[in-house]
Amino acid sequence: MNSPDLHTQLASLTTEAFRPELADIDRLPTLDIARLMNGEDATVPAAVAAQLPRIAAAIDAVTERMARGGRLIYAGAGTAGRLGVLDASECPPTFNTDPAQVVGLIAGGPEAMVTSVEGAEDSGELARRDLDALKLTPADTVVGVSASGRTPYAVGAVEHARALGALTIGLACNEHSALAAAAEHGIEVVVGPELITGSTRLKAGTAQKLVLNMLSTITMIRLGKTYGNLMVDVRASNDKLRARSRRIVSLATGASDDEIEKALTESGGEVKNAILSLLTGVDAPTAARLLQESNGHLRAALGEAGG
Repeated sequence: MNSPDLHTQLASLTTEAFRPELADIDRLPTLDIARLMNGEDATVPAAVAAQLPRIAAAIDAVTERMARGGRLIYAGAGTAGRLGVLDASECPPTFNTDPAQVVGLIAGGPEAMVTSVEGAEDSGELARRDLDALKLTPADTVVGVSASGRTPYAVGAVEHARALGALTIGLACNEHSALAAAAEHGIEVVVGPELITGSTRLKAGTAQKLVLNMLSTITMIRLGKTYGNLMVDVRASNDKLRARSRRIVSLATGASDDEIEKALTESGGEVKNAILSLLTGVDAPTAARLLQESNGHLRAALGEAGG
């Protein structure tokens, strides 16, 4: 793509628009700039709210695929790619997912998390290669993330995934974007021009983070990874999470500390199993069997055990 074409494209994007009323922002007192920035950030949730029906429809579609063993794969460049990697990396400790179940792809690979990789975002072919390395299947979901909605890496990922029969979602921050048009589910959160012209790590990045939070968290709720608002699939990999596990079991059951310790020990530290045992009186092997038969849904297992 030659520079004049790109210049024209960028000039037409809301996220790249220049705001003349902020041309002297560098002359303002620090507190005034902070107030301006905070006011800008406060507009983001409303922009996300306008897309909630689309977000919900996408989540239901993702859940159906993941319930069949599919993966959730984010693909983006720069800030968008980093946010996808961040969301994916937080799923194993929060929901005890396999690290391969939610995956973040960033143009340029791991190096691009901390430094700019020249030209990576401009390559749709690179996105296709990255997806092919994952051996994409029709059960998988690919979420292209791009503030502009035109980034070749994100668009290329969605186009390739859709051609292979995977579910596709395009998350952008401009209307009528190529990314949303390429995807089965287009989500366009229009946050408007940035405080610093074109710095889409600001409002656009915040909007993307909020939507990715919803995509992964609500999908996991639908998959039975929570019991109410408790993280019953938490992976107790450190002292803080072990303490959290005990607290979750306490909140769910009201059992004594000694009962909780015993149930967790007998269940090998599995919070769901401990809760099921404490609420129904079944032993640890029975709890494990009931949860397996219920595809990990604690409420369903409680129903089967008469709890």
